[in-house]
Formats: sequence, structure tokens, C-alpha cells
Amino acid sequence: MYNNWFKIGSVTIHGYGVMIALGILAAFWMAERLAKRFHLETNKIDNLIFLCVIVGFIGAKALFILTDLKSFMANPIAVLGSQGFVVYGGIIAGALVGYLYCRHHHLDFFTYFNVLAPCIALAQALGRIGCFLAGCCYGIPTDAWYGVTFPADSLGPGANVKVIPTELISSLGNFIIFAILYYVLTRTKESNKTGAWYLILYGFGRFMIEFIRGDLIRGSVGILSTSQFISLFVVIGGIALLVFENKRKVVIG
Repeated sequence: MYNNWFKIGSVTIHGYGVMIALGILAAFWMAERLAKRFHLETNKIDNLIFLCVIVGFIGAKALFILTDLKSFMANPIAVLGSQGFVVYGGIIAGALVGYLYCRHHHLDFFTYFNVLAPCIALAQALGRIGCFLAGCCYGIPTDAWYGVTFPADSLGPGANVKVIPTELISSLGNFIIFAILYYVLTRTKESNKTGAWYLILYGFGRFMIEFIRGDLIRGSVGILSTSQFISLFVVIGGIALLVFENKRKVVIG
């Protein structure tokens, strides 16, 4: 909504970037707390998060490029320099490099994933507020009281178009997922299932929110958006992981 906060010399501080940074810092803070609580190596978990964040950004940008390959081929510099990202690209890339990191250091990937799952949801919740400030990831037009309009210089559809604030809905959903996962991890005997529940809850939520998203330049697979198509596999993967963890019965901490 108000992305250009202030300037330091010739550098403009954007709300989008600030909220992304806050999300990453909050994930680091929460991860260190949980690592100590569950007797994991904090230096390993810090390195793991840092690596996943860097590779995750690359993956998110790569999937964004794939969903709008025509624009990239026409002007690659503009696309690379834009604020366009697809979250699932980051999740997939981050999970892959996280698995390789854990395998290299002889760590149990699923244990670390279960502990980090609430942190991922927390980072996403704050990041979506950044999307709202920038005007990206907006919803379909609406005349309802909760509709919002974005400034003409934002990434939104235009100053005269009232849309559903899907960014804030997504943010609230991620905060709820964070709360559920944190409770399951720290207050129940099902702490080995938080990773599975993250995949199921986030995948389902993302599938549903896509029905009211209005930014259509994100590709499609048949009648589904790219994110909806990926969500199906994410939910299936979460269910499979739930079954796997039921059989494994590994207690964290």
C-alpha cells in the first residue's frame, strides 16, 4: 500500500524489503529458540536457514521466470530486477538444499524440518504484509467493504480498481498456521509431525486463495494456476510425510 517509506541518500527504503527482512530475522530468532529447546545444534540451524534463504530466493525468482518466460525473453534484465517471485519455487529450492545440507552433515533432515516448519510459516506471514505494501499478489476486483485500492505507482492493478486484499488474508492464514504448528511442536506428543502439517495446511490454503487472486501473470496448468497445480503435490506430500512419521515415531528433543 505504501511501499516507499523513506530515503537514505539515493537509496529508497521499501516496505516490501523491510517486511521480508523482518520475516527472515523472525525465523532466525524463533529457530534458535526452538533449537535450544529441542537440543539441536544452533550453529548448524543458523547455517541451514541462511543457505535455504539464499537458495530459496533464487528458486522463487527462477519459478517466476518460468511462469512468465515470454517477458523474460523480451527483457531479461527487467524481469530479474523486478520484485516478482513465486513462493513455491523458494520452498522447493530451500527444501532441496536443506536436505543436501543435512545429509552432508549427517543430520536428520526430518527432525530439522519439523522444528523449522513454524519458523517458515512465521516468515511467510510477515513477508505477505510486504506484498500488501508493494501491491503485488492482489486479489480479484470487488465492491465489498473490505476491498482496497493501491496507488498508481504500486504493483497493484491501478488506483481506480478495488480488489480483495489477498495478501492480508494470506498473512493471517500463515500466522494461524504458525500458531498451530508451534502448539503441535511444543505442547503435544506429535512434534514429529509439524513438517507434514505445514505442507498440508499451507498447500490447502494456497490452493484456495488462488481462486480469488487477481494477478494472472503467473502461469497455468490446464484449469489450475501454477501454484494450485503445485499445491496438489504439496498436500499429497504432506499426507505421505504424516504416514511416514507415524511409522517412524521419532521423538524430537
